[in-house]
Amino acid sequence: MKPQVEIYDTTLRDGSQGEGINFSVADKLRIAERLDAFGVHYIEGGWPGSNPKDLEFFQQAARRKWKNARIAAFSMTRRKGVAVEKDDLMRQILDAETPVVTIVGKTWLLHVTEVLRAQPDENLAMIGDTIRFLKDHGKTVIYDAEHSFDGYKDEPEYALATWQAAEKAGAECIVLCDTNGGCLPEEIARITAFAKGRLNTRLGIHTHDDCGVGVANALAGLAAGATQVQGTINGYGERTGNCNLISVIPLVHFKMKKTGVPAKSLAKLKELSEFVDEIANMRHNPRQPWVGQTAFAHKGGMHVHAIDRVSRSYEHIQPEAVGNSRRVLISDMSGRTNILMKAAELGFKLKPEMPEVKAITGRVKELEGQGYEYEAAEGSLALLIGKTLKHHEPPFLVETYHVSMRRDSRESVCEATVRVRVGKKVHHEVAEGDGPVNALDGALRAALGKSFPRLKKVTLTDYKVRILDSGTGTAAKTRVLIQSSDGQREWGTVGVDENIIEASLQALLDSMEYALLKK
Repeated sequence: MKPQVEIYDTTLRDGSQGEGINFSVADKLRIAERLDAFGVHYIEGGWPGSNPKDLEFFQQAARRKWKNARIAAFSMTRRKGVAVEKDDLMRQILDAETPVVTIVGKTWLLHVTEVLRAQPDENLAMIGDTIRFLKDHGKTVIYDAEHSFDGYKDEPEYALATWQAAEKAGAECIVLCDTNGGCLPEEIARITAFAKGRLNTRLGIHTHDDCGVGVANALAGLAAGATQVQGTINGYGERTGNCNLISVIPLVHFKMKKTGVPAKSLAKLKELSEFVDEIANMRHNPRQPWVGQTAFAHKGGMHVHAIDRVSRSYEHIQPEAVGNSRRVLISDMSGRTNILMKAAELGFKLKPEMPEVKAITGRVKELEGQGYEYEAAEGSLALLIGKTLKHHEPPFLVETYHVSMRRDSRESVCEATVRVRVGKKVHHEVAEGDGPVNALDGALRAALGKSFPRLKKVTLTDYKVRILDSGTGTAAKTRVLIQSSDGQREWGTVGVDENIIEASLQALLDSMEYALLKK
């Protein structure tokens, strides 16, 4: 069934122009394959001839079968004063062998006269000649009308003339571009509606996020009659980025009630977002709408109490609809419902009337007041709950520890010594490390590994330090958060003390104790 809104992805071209983004050919092919499987309608692969990498991408893409998407190559109109048949740009775009070609041309008279330094009629000829040439070679042509909205606001009649030139030459879709990202939704809606009333060709919308309204502007364009939306995964792009398709795709489906990508793909939206971030070597934005880690995270006690009864009271959709999940956070703002829901998530069966629930809630608030934080430390929280319920006794005890550092002319070496009791057995171990915490971690693993072999699989994957009251200088209280993994699951633990080594030890011990805890 023909979609009501076509999704045109330009992550591999416009997105790759973002600061810090650099895709290899293999990266681009992997992303394109994932986009195709997801059901995106167009995948813009790059600008053939601009660099060898894009040329190789198109060569490899031409040898592959694409299930859902049509691959598009991007270029510009013929150059000023050059016949279209003799322009190298046209040869390069044909060599890409893509079924779809997207051509960008000038709408804003300012750009025509001051940037291109061409006559207005010459620009119109450049648009028409290019599209007709590519149509004659059997290509589907999408025309990106650069600076459509700024151009229209300056010279509306000339902007319309450029769109009409593209339509007359046979463009299948004319895409109105807010290239500078400076327009507001009401402007986008008004100008798109004007274009819709004066053109017969399908319209698209291409927005940038310089004012933080890239997605809102895209929706305004769709509401005013556009049927194609261009953007990038996770909003990658120049300056502050492009319209974020990860937001647009579910908005089209759930809020606008229009068909876009296949409905079955929406449950893989979070997976797609994280996959592209991983390939781009970018940290996933935890606060990204729809797919971020915090998108369905609830902390306030009143909110948690409400969603426990009626989830839609504080959630605009079911998190699972986009591949996400609900999270209940624990903090000094937590109520009993937070504790009950989080405890259930961790494997504890609590009832509201149990006196331990009040005790756990009070203890959490007390420790959070001292600087502990349990949002990212579910391992430490599980131990706290287990000990309060008398369901869990510590499997080991660190009787003494010592950390020292020695330095010679070549390097500095940290050394840690621990004495650990496991039942009636006492283990005494020494280890060196790159720093005091690394040395302490090594000594603990050596001591505990003898009685608990499974700890050999546990690795420390992240270590964060936060100074809580910097006004007290070197006597400031320190919070240490540790992330650990045994290859199958991950968990966080926390420690707080004026001594950073002691805070680190607390988090390390909780990490190892939680690894031994059966859910």
